[in-house]
Amino acid sequence: MTTVVSTPTPVVTARPVRPEAVPRSGPGLLGALRTLAARRFALTARTPREILVPLSTPVLFALVIAPALDSIGPSVPGIDYMSYAALGTAGLLIPLNCLFSGVGVIVDRDSGARRDLLAAPIPRSLLVAGNFVVALAITGLQLGVLLVASVLRGAEYDVTVSGLGWVVGASLLLAVAMYGVAEAVANRMPSVEEFTGALPGLAIVPWFFAGSLFPITALPAGLTAVAKVLPLTHTLALLRYGLLDDGGAGLHDIWGMTNTTAMATLSLGVVALFALVLTAVSVRVFTRSAVS
Repeated sequence: MTTVVSTPTPVVTARPVRPEAVPRSGPGLLGALRTLAARRFALTARTPREILVPLSTPVLFALVIAPALDSIGPSVPGIDYMSYAALGTAGLLIPLNCLFSGVGVIVDRDSGARRDLLAAPIPRSLLVAGNFVVALAITGLQLGVLLVASVLRGAEYDVTVSGLGWVVGASLLLAVAMYGVAEAVANRMPSVEEFTGALPGLAIVPWFFAGSLFPITALPAGLTAVAKVLPLTHTLALLRYGLLDDGGAGLHDIWGMTNTTAMATLSLGVVALFALVLTAVSVRVFTRSAVS
């Protein structure tokens, strides 16, 4: 009689597949940011036309409207008015350009790759940062072209290293703040049409009260108080302080102090506060809309 001895088959327990770790710092995050920014740039600026067309209105203002206003009499004591108005155009260019970036956010949400990007193992705030990098690059390019065009038309700027520091800092922080508005509003609007309908109220209306074409002291007292709260008012005062007016007349209209450097620092702090708060709001709104 033959005895068959069966050997028990070992039980193999499958190891659970661990999800890929989310990069938190270092080359992983930087690489992801570069990829996201490159993708957004390819969608936003595929042709030179998409970069140059948004420049048409501000450059037209700098080359035609500002000199025309200068010729018919508006004046600011001690300051070349054409240069004053040309710098004021930057207060229209930066908000408009950053806010129009919100159109791409809506298109990406409705018919783009946003759903796939949300599944990627990266922090969701990085998606906002990738879009902002492109908006900032295009805005910086357009602002540089605007300043060069105004100089060619006859604007006179006093360029110094410290002055450029104020200009770059104020412009950068305003761009951060306005892109925060764009991201937050775009993620709350159901369609591109409703978003574009809100743009005049977000970008153009504040421009008229922020000292773009005349000092804020020319406004009624109530509107002057409102103007002092707007980050655009502080930005324009810093741009003119950095390139046009060493005395800081625009800063004095806001703060009424005698120390120009202190007033400039306070105004830069105001714009930085708006940038910080609006960026935090934009990330929160984006995160909440992504899971809804």
